[in-house]
Amino acid sequence: MPSDCIPFRETNYFSSLICDYLDQKDSLHSYYNHFPKVQNFAAQIKEKQESFSIENREVLFEALQKQYKDFQVSETTDAHLKSLVNTNTFTVTTGHQLNLFTGPLYFLYKIISTINLTKVLKENYPDYNFVPVYWMATEDHDFDEINYFNLFGKKIQWNREDGGAVGIFDTKGLDRVFEVFSSEIGPGSNAEYLKSLFKEAYLGHNSLADATRYLANTLFGEYGLVIVDGDDSTLKQLFTPFMKRELLEEIAYNQILPKANTLKKEGYKVQVNPREINLFYLADGLRERIIRDGERFVVNETDISWSKDELLNHLELEPQKFSPNAIMRPLYQEVILPNLCYIGGGGELAYWLELKSYFEEVAVPFPMLLLRNSVLIHTKKQAAKIEKLEVSYKELFLKQHELINRKVRRISNIDINFDPQRKHLKEQFKDMYTLADQTDVTFLNAVKAQEIKQLKGLEVLEKRLLKAQRRKLSDHVKRLTAIQNELFPNQSLQERNRNFSEIYLEYGKDLIPMLIEHLNPLQGEFLVLEL
Repeated sequence: MPSDCIPFRETNYFSSLICDYLDQKDSLHSYYNHFPKVQNFAAQIKEKQESFSIENREVLFEALQKQYKDFQVSETTDAHLKSLVNTNTFTVTTGHQLNLFTGPLYFLYKIISTINLTKVLKENYPDYNFVPVYWMATEDHDFDEINYFNLFGKKIQWNREDGGAVGIFDTKGLDRVFEVFSSEIGPGSNAEYLKSLFKEAYLGHNSLADATRYLANTLFGEYGLVIVDGDDSTLKQLFTPFMKRELLEEIAYNQILPKANTLKKEGYKVQVNPREINLFYLADGLRERIIRDGERFVVNETDISWSKDELLNHLELEPQKFSPNAIMRPLYQEVILPNLCYIGGGGELAYWLELKSYFEEVAVPFPMLLLRNSVLIHTKKQAAKIEKLEVSYKELFLKQHELINRKVRRISNIDINFDPQRKHLKEQFKDMYTLADQTDVTFLNAVKAQEIKQLKGLEVLEKRLLKAQRRKLSDHVKRLTAIQNELFPNQSLQERNRNFSEIYLEYGKDLIPMLIEHLNPLQGEFLVLEL
């Protein structure tokens, strides 16, 4: 059950841009459309309904029917798929890479946030249908980012040749990964289910995209999740006019770069920078940038090139060979989906916030942007340890040395704060400065140097005293360090390191229903959850 809720800003794990966005800082209002509050969805629905054609709905429906052809779907997912042709149906979307066996734990939180938001919207807007969508990043080519997951602190990795869009990768070699996983996961009914899930997903399907669809459909099918693969020729036909304008007018570059530069001037880190052309070219084992070279267009690091007319003709005939990059993928998604809201992590929302003027230029409604749920899961046993240590959950988010120092200062029977001594020393030096004013500048500098030296000496003594107390209270420090390391592996967020399988071993089939019950997508705080 929920143990605590901590504002994202106070966790110190989220950027100033995201924290200021969540606070709806005035200077950021021009970077988004409607802030994700329940009452604001009425305007978002109206905008999307007026711009999204029935023809696009029919193309989307037909494409998804083909994508799901060899998969069993739940009644809820089937109803959601069929409802997409209706003008009163809208989607809420999250996206994620095809990480091996879901990768980090937050894969679950993204999808559950999406599912739960559709429930909230249905309760508040009963005349409409809302479909949760998982957009598979099948066209990504960063294989090193997805070819592993962590299990009990070990890296379970798939080694194979890299090259091209990962969605079409065959699953050869994953039998060896399955052997390693099986040996590490241990015995028990929950472990046997996980082994079966891995085996059916990765050894029972020929491509990484199909394996990932099976996995996500098995975990979330009963909640009506719809899974979209954008690497689809019929869907890309809908996007062809936008790709044509990108090639000829460099719209993304011209619209996004000024926004990115303004964010940078305002002190924020820019997540991505646009290129002159934000499209890749897909071929066997290849996903490379298209760049302009004088009057011709070339595929970077290859001999492939076209004249302008040749390229446009190729785009019309084979749009599936053109792939949007991180800058254009959001637009592609919004063109082919009747989408209201995108749910993502802090890094994702940071680059979405650069895109609003781009969407306006191409006349596509900009979706709401919602930060996904973040969760720290702990057990009753861990909760008892935390209570005994008399430390708050908020304090556990501190860097380890800060946590230890704060705790040692609190429980020590000696005051490890030399601020009174610093104040006394500065008072003494006031008289010296009065005397120095009556002499020459060399004496004044000597007084200043002596003051700095003695203040530094106090700082050194304070640190030595703190270190001595840490040794004296070493048992307490060890227990505090141990519990933080359990909850924050590698001194980072649990959700960014652990795989869901570790948690599933403890809670089994109850895990996802419990998360569905407790994750509120509009809460806007980091949830600490005891299960």
